[in-house]
Amino acid sequence: MPELPEVESLTRFLADRLVGRTVERVYPVAVHALKTYDPPITALEGRTFEGADRHGKFLDLRAGELHLVIHLARAGWVRWSDRLSTDPPRPGKGPLALRLRLADPPGTGFDVTEAGTQKHLAVYVVRDPLDVPGIARLGPDPLSADFTLDSFAALLAAERRQIKGVLRDQSVLAGIGNAYSDEILHAARMSPFKLAANLSEEEVASLYAVIGTTLADAVARAEGLPLRDLKAEKKSGLRVHGRTGEACPVCGDTIREVSFADSSLQYCPTCQTGGKPLADRRLSRLLK
Repeated sequence: MPELPEVESLTRFLADRLVGRTVERVYPVAVHALKTYDPPITALEGRTFEGADRHGKFLDLRAGELHLVIHLARAGWVRWSDRLSTDPPRPGKGPLALRLRLADPPGTGFDVTEAGTQKHLAVYVVRDPLDVPGIARLGPDPLSADFTLDSFAALLAAERRQIKGVLRDQSVLAGIGNAYSDEILHAARMSPFKLAANLSEEEVASLYAVIGTTLADAVARAEGLPLRDLKAEKKSGLRVHGRTGEACPVCGDTIREVSFADSSLQYCPTCQTGGKPLADRRLSRLLK
């Protein structure tokens, strides 16, 4: 799933290429992805892009008083092209969800695609980004100046949930998902199962610092890369997420996994849990 660093890099890439350019045609190929109908998506045609912003994992492309907002979900992506076909795309079972063609130069624009059979990609055309429910409920952005140590400590103080779930909760912090929460907790040497409210002042301060450096470093690594390389860069930069069975790059212990119904987390026992493996409830049920 694209998370804050990838969407930030995508936002910067599109800002460099879209601002000052006019929309010629928009093709909503996958109707299920379109979540708003007033204004219609065709209202973007003839409008000029004025900027690109990010709200958590949401991409926001501004065209006059309208905003084209895209949430890429787990398997969505944006593919830029200087040679888009002039023929209207045909709806079907393929990955294409939306095509936007620019007026000048001819053939330029982008496709929004979603791989796989589970379709959760969402496209909105709104007058105010806060009209998108997912944006309206977002917590603070970890890369914003408003995200301070004091504000972070206040967010955690009343949280009786495990810290892994808190970091992933978009209403608490905007933009962190499964992969970067694993990376952050590994860098902080913290168990994903630790209760957020039980963190000491020192642990809160350490976690706060690691959140900033982990996300900022990921954004910096992706700076200037073509869109096609951003996903590969994310994977290559991950130390524990998606690396079950490999050696921890810090201590050499074997990276372990805990599986859930629709996701899994990875961690290093030596670095994060005092050498003790965490209980994998799904595996325990299978062994009974």
